[in-house]
Amino acid sequence: MNTQGITRRDVELLAPAGDWDCMRAAVANGADAVFFGVEKFNARARANNFRMDELPEIMGFLHSYGVKGFLTFNILVFENELEDARELIDACVVAGVDAVIVQDLGLVKMIREISPDFPIHGSTQMTITSPEAVEFTKPFNMERVVLGRENNLKQIRKIGDQAKLPMEVFVHGALCVSYSGQCLTSEMWGGRSANRGECAQACRLPYDLMVDGEHKPMGDIAYLLSPKDLAAIDIMPELIEAGVTSFKIEGRLKTPEYVANVVSKYNAAINRYFDGDDAKPSEEEVRELQQSFSRGLTHGFLDGTNNKQLVEGTFPKSRGVYLGRVEQILRDGVVCRIEAPLKRGDGIVFDAGDPTKKEEGGRVYDVRRKGVKLEGEAGQGWVIDIVPGRNDVDLRRLHVGDRIWKTNDPALDRRLRQTYETDKPYRVFPLTVKVMGNPGQPLVSIWTDTDKGTTVRVESEMELEIAKKRPLGYEILEEQFGRLGGTVYQLEELDVQLHGDVIVPMRELNAMRRRAVDELSGERPKPPVYVQRDIAVYGDSKQPAQPMERSEARITALCRSLPQVEAALEAGVGMIYADFEFIKQFPAAVAAVRAAGKQIALATPRIHMPGENGYHANILRLAPDAVLVRNTGALYYYLRHRQENPDQNHPELIGDFSLNVANHKAVDLFLEAGLDRVTPSYDLNIQQMVDLLGRSQTDKLEIVIHQHMPMFHTEHCVYCTFMSEGTDFTNCGRPCEEQRASLRDRIGMSHPVRVDEGCRNTVYNAIEQSGAEYLNEFLSAGVPSYRIEFLEETPEQVHEVLDLYTRALNGQISGSEVWRKLKATNQLGVTRGQLVK
Repeated sequence: MNTQGITRRDVELLAPAGDWDCMRAAVANGADAVFFGVEKFNARARANNFRMDELPEIMGFLHSYGVKGFLTFNILVFENELEDARELIDACVVAGVDAVIVQDLGLVKMIREISPDFPIHGSTQMTITSPEAVEFTKPFNMERVVLGRENNLKQIRKIGDQAKLPMEVFVHGALCVSYSGQCLTSEMWGGRSANRGECAQACRLPYDLMVDGEHKPMGDIAYLLSPKDLAAIDIMPELIEAGVTSFKIEGRLKTPEYVANVVSKYNAAINRYFDGDDAKPSEEEVRELQQSFSRGLTHGFLDGTNNKQLVEGTFPKSRGVYLGRVEQILRDGVVCRIEAPLKRGDGIVFDAGDPTKKEEGGRVYDVRRKGVKLEGEAGQGWVIDIVPGRNDVDLRRLHVGDRIWKTNDPALDRRLRQTYETDKPYRVFPLTVKVMGNPGQPLVSIWTDTDKGTTVRVESEMELEIAKKRPLGYEILEEQFGRLGGTVYQLEELDVQLHGDVIVPMRELNAMRRRAVDELSGERPKPPVYVQRDIAVYGDSKQPAQPMERSEARITALCRSLPQVEAALEAGVGMIYADFEFIKQFPAAVAAVRAAGKQIALATPRIHMPGENGYHANILRLAPDAVLVRNTGALYYYLRHRQENPDQNHPELIGDFSLNVANHKAVDLFLEAGLDRVTPSYDLNIQQMVDLLGRSQTDKLEIVIHQHMPMFHTEHCVYCTFMSEGTDFTNCGRPCEEQRASLRDRIGMSHPVRVDEGCRNTVYNAIEQSGAEYLNEFLSAGVPSYRIEFLEETPEQVHEVLDLYTRALNGQISGSEVWRKLKATNQLGVTRGQLVK
């Protein structure tokens, strides 16, 4: 993408705000835009969040400082919530919110029904990682897309060059190990969906690595899925030149000091670039970033995949700044050669390598050098005695070699608070003033807010008189009109055109200035005006479908190995989905199904990256009856192939659960786009599923009735990181082809880890799920197709499971009996999973 001619105003620094202090901190420290949530419908349910009725006040505050405000609406919306969602969108339109950040494509459809011009940003939870995924969004006139955090610089540039839509990219903060929008772990284990803002952070828990069923000792490495934090501050020039227009800082759960710190540092880095200064951030700047919050800083995936740099595995929470190691334990403290400055009052923690146990830490009470107590700061590289507070640290629990971290710097926090805890305006904007006058006429002044582009005309109430002494001139007018302290303005340019020696009282000049400032500053908070229509949210609901006859309903089977395919064919399944780890295994499955005279669908990967269309071209060459489409990038590829080759036979396109369809509007959108069948999201429980079925075209739906829930879907490869010497697929030796890994959790369950063609990992839940008890409700709603997904089952188990579900579908046994029998025949047991009420 050509970045010539781009100015500082063309790029945006986007800051998080969980409360008013965070919002003030963002504005005071140079944010161009702020993203925030209100009490409902956002991906940070644990944040303080704002209230919907505060929207006009929030937007007035932001706009008065020339800052944009984006509302996060980045969760799935269930059927019974659409009315409330419409109410919030209406409030956003009226308040002049600059955009909503949206995950749910059904919500996108509804917003466009309400307003054709209200700005929508595609959230990172949409899993947009390719030019094709961006192209899929274009009919909905979205203003920009937030790319997945897994995209590297080269891919970002390619997406920008091909798709030509503004791109927003995360540059700082916590990294999700799973692709955003593709993590079902919280939902699976605690009924708290990450797609609903309730992530329980299962990725930050310790796991044992199991290889071929045996525990692999890992020393002090226990946090196999906990990534370090993202910090791209030193590669901002490369990101700007890659065509990124918005730089996003993560952290709506963080403190205002964090917001002030990170925003100020990134604002300085962006300004340096546009000032032509190629200096990298200083050591002190990086240290201060680490101090606010850090699990260790990394470029994430921006440089490409380096699994060993991304996940270290020794601790899951913020550590702050590394100080050094304990070299000696004294009667009242420890000796350490420090790698960062330290002073009295700083917070420290001692790290013995096992953060699951209580760690010793507290405040520094004294710092000594060569036995002398220091009043000031100890410098980097000094050998010092660190004396903690008497009741803070049990020195008997420390060991020589323990790492020491500086967890808090009160002086830094104080300095950061001063930036926003002030009565002064956070920013000032330039004014140009033109003054004209003739004797016997009022003094005329034209005031222009050059940032906002608004102009007001203010005249004196008294007419100009001939001056006997000290006539009005440039100096007097500059002094009186320049008295703008306490306002958001400063006088930048003054043009004086007075005829003759004229005068007017000073109080007139002061009154004119005050009137001009009041009028101009009153214009700054005014909201943009959007088209707004009153819509009936459920006006497009489908008529209730006829109940599905048991004899007409079908079972489909998703198989992950050739023996499973053969077993499913023997059991009489008419439609087989092949979801194999490697595409080279597909032809054998196609041949087996064709030989049996049955239908086959081939599954796409969950993720679509730039340059991965060859995979889909291979699928089309195999001429399957259907394709199980798992992302919008792949869907766009197949739809375009249909358009460009109207005379060919094309496979049926079936949208999988990963498209996150949670309401009837999302069903409609995907069917209208060209899908032939849709699978509802795994986020729906039974009531939410029934609600969706009651308003949707159910004859076009398929429900997954039995599966191992795919929990994490990650670019981070467990096999490469912990089972090889390599850093990525080019040098890892592919241990995944020879061995099977699983992650054992704290209660002893081992969750299988599988790879796909793109070396991405999926962690599957150890326990199967069954929705068999709800078959009657789904049949009554008119659903014709029920999918059973296998993972590691033997052919005998495939037969057994299919037999049970076939008998349940035929009405020979109850759904509860299926569940009970599966539980009895599977030592791990089966959970009814996310469908449970």
